[in-house]
Amino acid sequence: MGRYNLLFIGILCSANLAYAAECAIDIYGTETKDYTDTAGKKISQIVIPAACSEFAVTLTNTSKRHKTTMGHNFVVAKQGDVKGIVLDGAIAGIKKDYLKPKDKRVLVHTKLLGPGESDTVKIKVASIKGGGYDFFCSFLGHETKMHGKLIVQ
Repeated sequence: MGRYNLLFIGILCSANLAYAAECAIDIYGTETKDYTDTAGKKISQIVIPAACSEFAVTLTNTSKRHKTTMGHNFVVAKQGDVKGIVLDGAIAGIKKDYLKPKDKRVLVHTKLLGPGESDTVKIKVASIKGGGYDFFCSFLGHETKMHGKLIVQ
């Protein structure tokens, strides 16, 4: 195989890796009850490319405090359902990750994470293309700061 063929194959492979990266994001739950990106900038919306069939969100809890005082999760639901999910989650308690078990209003969610823990969820993009979906942390009181919009474009 010639040098140019190898170069072309290398470019194609790196293009595929770049495309795959567009269908995923790493976010961080912080000590100050924020979702941030890798640069530490607060996230209030996540833009999902319409070309993605599935979009992966990996949440890492960067807090140093115990899960019982500063646990974080990532929950996706319709905007109008967030309050009810949070209220039912408060009743369910920490042992159930502050989520009512098998709550049909919840599209996807990570487990409740302690310091340094990570979890990944995969969102089927077709299920949110119509818009009107939010993400939030269901830990008691966190949803007031840790929330945002999912936007498919």
